Amino acid sequence: MRVLALAVPLLLAPVAAEAAAIDGRELGLVWALPFVGILLSIALMPLAAPGFWHHHYGKVSAAWGAAFLIPFALVFGLPKAGGEVAFVLVQEYVPFIVLLLALYTTGGGVLLKGTLVGTPATNTALLAIGTALASVMGTTGASMLLIRPVLRANAFRQRKLHTFVFFIFLVSNIGGSLTPIGDPPLYLGFLKGVSFFWPTVNLFWPFLFCAVILLALYYAIDSWAWAREKPVVPDTGAREPLTVEGWVNVALIGVVVAGVLMQGMWKPGDVTILGETVGFERVVAILLFLAVTGASMALTPQALREANGFAWGAMAEVAKLFAAIFLCMGPVLAILKAGPEGAAAALVALTADANGQPIPWVYFWLTGTLSSFLDNAPTYLVFFNLAGGDPAYLMTQGALTLAAISAGAVFMGANSYIGNAPNFMVKAIVEENGVRMPSFFGYCGWACVFLLPLFVMVTLLFF
Repeated sequence: MRVLALAVPLLLAPVAAEAAAIDGRELGLVWALPFVGILLSIALMPLAAPGFWHHHYGKVSAAWGAAFLIPFALVFGLPKAGGEVAFVLVQEYVPFIVLLLALYTTGGGVLLKGTLVGTPATNTALLAIGTALASVMGTTGASMLLIRPVLRANAFRQRKLHTFVFFIFLVSNIGGSLTPIGDPPLYLGFLKGVSFFWPTVNLFWPFLFCAVILLALYYAIDSWAWAREKPVVPDTGAREPLTVEGWVNVALIGVVVAGVLMQGMWKPGDVTILGETVGFERVVAILLFLAVTGASMALTPQALREANGFAWGAMAEVAKLFAAIFLCMGPVLAILKAGPEGAAAALVALTADANGQPIPWVYFWLTGTLSSFLDNAPTYLVFFNLAGGDPAYLMTQGALTLAAISAGAVFMGANSYIGNAPNFMVKAIVEENGVRMPSFFGYCGWACVFLLPLFVMVTLLFF
């Protein structure tokens, strides 16, 4: 990350940055190569050179960021390159990572104590609870709250990899589809004017369909694994009742939720930061989330965090990798935003029929496929704007199209580790606890087997 750290002041200091995102009409597909490079690095290097990747993933991430930024500065000039860095930092990366940090810290400060034995019934119940909580406290908050109890409950089992894969499917993604708090794409829709409970009403049946089928599949698989393994349940003496410690963090999660809602309801005006215009409410929210993080660290006993197995490794990995991902995916999103005037015009043309009417199932699959590998929040915005960008129309006459965009972004964020930030966090935490997760392509294989057929059924039934 030192390359990026040096590049930012070099780009911002000598010349004034141009406060504008990239114009996708000026770009060819060759500008997508650094993004492809960071994706392939995440996918292949942990397999080909695990030791090197573990110690140097931050440097690899920075190198791909530089591979985009330096040629871009040479071709378009330092002001344009500085403007793009400022745009990514102010509009995307900092709000994203600070919210994630607050939820990661507070979620890691809530300890679920008691005797939890990872039987098929208990595991299914935990996944169901997490799926329900994800729309209330966000996929990140629910994932951080429950992943460690699930790890402890299954510590005695050998066949448990499937539990964490389905945890990502349900708790880290599909569970967050009912409110703007649940997942970043819906939050951006809320900021654009989509009413708070619109996803609750319009995505409820697709959500319930996916959740019930995945939970049933999980229960069947875990029951089979239990029968094959015949695990010996450890004798821990008297069963300890379930209790929650760290209630101050539960209250702080409530403050985070309030901060999210505040940004959609309070519009005091704009400020300029690094040449970028941003709502003052977003600045207040960032400061609030940082304050929540500090309060959580100060008010949570260290012994509780140690009992919870809390560590910073997963957060650091997400912060470093997603810095490069956000920077390198800028040209890809810009090309898509250019619509029929960009290099992806043929792809964009698929979204409408001969009469110019939107095709909901195409929106579902295009939004979802790109959300699997691009960040699902800006991908949602691309297709939201492509569908007209008018929330009043999209919530009424265009409701099916908006539902398709929303479901595609949230549901298919589960298709890869980088589709949604909690996916990568869960993977990192599980591996910190000595459980080997599938490789990047291995996880995508699980998604192809269990999620893609499910999404075909969702298409036929709802879109």
